Amino acid sequence: MIAKALRAGFQRTAHLARPRPVGSLRHEVTVLRRQVARPRADWADRAILAGLARLLPDRLRGGLFVRPATLLRWHCDLVRRRWTYPSRRGRPPVAAEIRSLVLRLARENSTWGYRRIHGELRRLGYRVGASTVWAILKRSGVDSAPTRSAVTWRQLLRAQAQGVLAVDFFSVVTVVLRRLYVLFMIEMGSRRVHLLGVTPHSVGEWVTQQVRNLLIDLGEQAERFRFVIRDRDTKFTAAFDAVFAAAGIDVLTTPVRAPRANAYAERWIGTARRELLDRMLVVGRRHLQSVLIEYVDHYNSHRPHRFVGTGTAARTSVTTDGRSWPAGRAARSSRRSDRRVFAGRLM
Repeated sequence: MIAKALRAGFQRTAHLARPRPVGSLRHEVTVLRRQVARPRADWADRAILAGLARLLPDRLRGGLFVRPATLLRWHCDLVRRRWTYPSRRGRPPVAAEIRSLVLRLARENSTWGYRRIHGELRRLGYRVGASTVWAILKRSGVDSAPTRSAVTWRQLLRAQAQGVLAVDFFSVVTVVLRRLYVLFMIEMGSRRVHLLGVTPHSVGEWVTQQVRNLLIDLGEQAERFRFVIRDRDTKFTAAFDAVFAAAGIDVLTTPVRAPRANAYAERWIGTARRELLDRMLVVGRRHLQSVLIEYVDHYNSHRPHRFVGTGTAARTSVTTDGRSWPAGRAARSSRRSDRRVFAGRLM
């Protein structure tokens, strides 16, 4: 081991036997090579090294960090940089104007396929292929014309909403733990709510009479309704259905234990509880009736609805216990309330 170490030391210092200036320079080069793993040369260094490499003798060329493969690679880079021309791959890109026009035609005309859109573009003077139109629609996630023109459930329900009523009950527990039942009806098209009555005993005869009073109050306006949705509660008797049948309105019964089938009515119940009933204590029937009358007028006259474009439902008369509350009186009461929060004031 000692002999090998001495031999290695003699080999490293063998160049010191030469003249001192050259030997010191070579030793500095040796130290720098041990510190730098891969030197980085710019184009000027490459040109100088490539020109001087051929002037060195063969036995000294091995000490350079420039190899023949390196020189060939540098030459290939020069050739590629010198004779590189801009090249286009594939078809030229479609203009943004044409792309936006294709998407607009597809959005505004759901029955048009890509060939119809291509024909309209040609008629407008745009030179574009039918396959290009198809590719634009495909990349943008636009479905084909039969799929886009098909009627969805949302569109069908919105089209029929103007002629559909929904009726339902909900219960309220008073301070003395007495249960009261509230009967209401909502128009799906306008979100207008009709408060039919509040009672502690919701028997079938009472329910039928409240519905009969509502149809009398509506008068000729009842002719625009075609369907009424109700659940399978026993309070809705055959006489209840007969009242609507006499007015030319078909009764649709929801499936068993399917509250979502009457989603509009269930949604209004949740709204009334969150905005009013959960924020106050109900004393009795008359208290609950007066509070709901005022809230229904607020709901129909002032509260915005997303379904009708953040507008308000049409003003309606509120019917309770067979009596009609005129719209003018409701408006005067609303102005007296000054659009304050009903729950906070009544508590």
